[in-house]
Amino acid sequence: MKYLLLICAVESETVVPFQHLDHPPPDPETEEWVKEMDARGLRKFGHALRPTDTATTIRVREGETLVSDGPFTETKEQILGFDLIEAEDLEEVIAAVSAHPVARFGTIEVRPLWPS
Repeated sequence: MKYLLLICAVESETVVPFQHLDHPPPDPETEEWVKEMDARGLRKFGHALRPTDTATTIRVREGETLVSDGPFTETKEQILGFDLIEAEDLEEVIAAVSAHPVARFGTIEVRPLWPS
């Protein structure tokens, strides 16, 4: 089964200090996790996201398209990135996510995908 991992943390403490750069500096712990999950064949794809102030939110209400800058909701933690993994079961996913460095200071939401 495929699962989407939503990597969440307080953006101002992790991403914003680096937004003047073309790419945030690599985090060695996260790079190691990615290499391990790739080697195990669990991780299929993933990427960091730019800061929320670069977001565009789009809604259609009563036939009208509403476009606004920024994220849809104000929250303490923001989605900083994502990973798509494929695992036998949720227990395997929990073991993999438990080893992710962001899990120690942020939150990782795990969402199963509908079968295609």
